[in-house]
Amino acid sequence: MKKYCLFFVSLLLTLSFFAQPKVELANKTYKFPKTKEGVQLKHTYQLTNTGDSPLLLENYEVACPCTKAKFPKTPILPNQTVDIIVTFDTNHKIGWQDRIITLFSNAENGPSKIRFKVMVDNE
Repeated sequence: MKKYCLFFVSLLLTLSFFAQPKVELANKTYKFPKTKEGVQLKHTYQLTNTGDSPLLLENYEVACPCTKAKFPKTPILPNQTVDIIVTFDTNHKIGWQDRIITLFSNAENGPSKIRFKVMVDNE
């Protein structure tokens, strides 16, 4: 009986070791229409955990503090889809703007990147 219990416990541990979350993004790049300077832009990206264990979004990185991302702090279960809301402040930004947001998580295919582009006009 002990052999079977030990086998069952080691099988569960082995399976949980191989179970990993995986990020899938519906549309990784978004292009805003031409925008006037001073407008606050917002876009929602959809992220799905296509892995077999909970996904934890830990942090994000972007080159400019004018860009912010909001995402769930709770675990994203397998096959669950959530919204990543990105905002961009166009104040003092003129011309083509191209931002990449890097999302850090426990996903096997991480980090993940989302991107947006916009032409900002001052007239």
